[in-house]
Amino acid sequence: MAQDTLSGGNNSYPGVTSPISLAEPKQADLELSDKLEEALRPHGVFESEAEMAHRMEVLARINELVREWIKDVSRQKNNIPESKINTFGGMVFTFGSYRLGVNTKGADIDTLCVAPRHVERSDFFKSFVELLKAQPEVKDLRAVEEAFVPVIKMTYDGIELDMLFARLALPTIPDDIDLRHEMYLKNLDEKSVRSLNGCRVTDEILHLVPNKENFRMTLRAIKLWAKKKGVYSNVLGYLGGVSWAMLVARVCQLYPNAAPATLVHRFFLVLSKWDWPNPVLLKPLDTENKLGFPVWDSRVNPADRFHLMPIITPAYPQQNSTYNVTNSTRTIITDEFQEGLDVVTRIYEQREEWTTLFEPSDFFHKYRHYIVLKASAEEKDHYLEWKGYVESKIRLLVGNLERNPYIKLAHVMPEAYGPVNESEGQYMCKWFIGLVFHAQTLNSQTANVDLTYDIQSFSDVVHKTAIHINLFKDGMKVEITYLRKKQLAQYVPAQILQQGKPKRKEPRASGGGDIQRTNIDRSGGARSEGMDSSQQPGVSTVEDDETSQESQHLVLDGTASGTNVTESNSSADHMNWTATDNTSSNAASSSDRLTIKETEDTLSSSDGSDMASKRPGSPFSATTPPKRPKDGDSRSASPMQVDDKPAGSSNSLPNANEVVKQHTPDLTDGLSSSSVLAPSIHLPVSKTSPSDDLPDLSSPQTSVPTSSFMPLKNSIKLKLK
Repeated sequence: MAQDTLSGGNNSYPGVTSPISLAEPKQADLELSDKLEEALRPHGVFESEAEMAHRMEVLARINELVREWIKDVSRQKNNIPESKINTFGGMVFTFGSYRLGVNTKGADIDTLCVAPRHVERSDFFKSFVELLKAQPEVKDLRAVEEAFVPVIKMTYDGIELDMLFARLALPTIPDDIDLRHEMYLKNLDEKSVRSLNGCRVTDEILHLVPNKENFRMTLRAIKLWAKKKGVYSNVLGYLGGVSWAMLVARVCQLYPNAAPATLVHRFFLVLSKWDWPNPVLLKPLDTENKLGFPVWDSRVNPADRFHLMPIITPAYPQQNSTYNVTNSTRTIITDEFQEGLDVVTRIYEQREEWTTLFEPSDFFHKYRHYIVLKASAEEKDHYLEWKGYVESKIRLLVGNLERNPYIKLAHVMPEAYGPVNESEGQYMCKWFIGLVFHAQTLNSQTANVDLTYDIQSFSDVVHKTAIHINLFKDGMKVEITYLRKKQLAQYVPAQILQQGKPKRKEPRASGGGDIQRTNIDRSGGARSEGMDSSQQPGVSTVEDDETSQESQHLVLDGTASGTNVTESNSSADHMNWTATDNTSSNAASSSDRLTIKETEDTLSSSDGSDMASKRPGSPFSATTPPKRPKDGDSRSASPMQVDDKPAGSSNSLPNANEVVKQHTPDLTDGLSSSSVLAPSIHLPVSKTSPSDDLPDLSSPQTSVPTSSFMPLKNSIKLKLK
């Protein structure tokens, strides 16, 4: 393990740099840490002794099943004497949150089945699956052999399990095997290497943190915060559990003696100032690639320089765990880092409590334009399979929306919501995407935002891929809906809409009375448009009032690889389009389309003055000078000097920006500055294959030419003026 040794001391510390501070925690830090633990308990982040014992029992039974299965497979193989069958071994390893010691109540367990070389992967997905089906404790069994990392999902005696498989090039599996050694990766196929990577990364993270207990408490708090704020989902382009664990581990390396409360504050302080796309590393990159596996290194691989938020796993072969991050998700995550820093700073100043940090996201109050994506099926087994598949493809729709020149940000909420009423069906879930438009689009007199191609290309990829991998079944549907904020009550339960609702503040003495908006609002993007209710021939409009219940629907039913949208019989205030297997129908005329005309009541006027000041009842006029920023709006470092001394320096605390620059590894030596900049929103990252991800059907798709699918009969265009 690479280490940095502090000058003048005998202790060595893990990490690519020396610690920022070796200060011991003060009494106030310990008290805040105790309060942090008390604030976490109501959220179910700690398991009882009985629950932990039940998990151990389930793992023991699964391990015994694996050993018996390997013996049965060995008996079926040729030239294997009975005397050796009991010596082959085989065992189940855990990784992820359970292995890190931060699993929550009801969380699943990530497991890995390690078998000797004569046991094939095909045996695992055939004979072992049949063995599991015969167990009365097993429910909801699903085998996903075609996945990038093949997995078996099931519920065993009430505990959800994800099982991977790795076949080592060894005749027997010893009971004391340590998977951290690189020698076990020799002569393995890439699927086995990817399966082993979870265990190897988890063990390496635990090996690289200076204080495991403080690391675990801090990680529990950060994971709960990330889930509450809607930034916990690797498949949707946010950060997954291993990425959050590595970020917390890096902060623990920089502050090895700090208490959990201090580490939470330093987590937000360091990452809110981090200079992305510089990578987060727990140990130096391995320059000797002896086994020849693809390794992340932006100095060598040009494709790796396009990754927006790289967090590199510490175990060989090093991979970027945040490959799915997009421009929108990175913006959302960094904004949440800044908001988190503000909250924890107020907690240290005794102006807030820890419960404030874990308040739900205000996602349903941030935007006035939303897209709803529904996935439904007729049977439970089909629904579970279809839901997971559609969720893995949502990032393609987000990528399409990001590449639309008029859209500034597409914010997808990771949580899937079930039906609001019985009419929506039993096996159905919904994901919501908030839209923000560029300020140039809003300031222009007229702008047509065409979402037809973005949605149709997404549908084309989703359904063709589902048919190609034999996943599609009759009754599986995807429905895409555009709606306004006022219409959310039709799709979201009332208790969810009440969560994260901004608290009303007392009006300011100046009479402005405006509640301060988010960073996106201040940039001019989140102030959305009102709709023009005027009726025009061939144009469907939605009135912008509280009683408006209209929404525009595009129902995409992938019953064939080539789909054509035809208008169905529906009421006047609920328009529905369903994709059918009518591939021979003629293309529709361009005049037959759905147009949404919108106006913005807070747009800037043509001469640059602020039109928001002209709203009715405003005490300001168009000539009123802009307000000066309040002192509280300035983004500064925490006023609490928790770090008494940076390691090996004087009593002064270094500037936060300088700290991050000094402790961010520089991988741009010998490269031009333009070669390491993140790509613009108009340049999709997915056009190049990264070193850590082989292209497959689940990989990001490039834009599909319009000639590859049937045109929509009714296009969707938003006219902003």
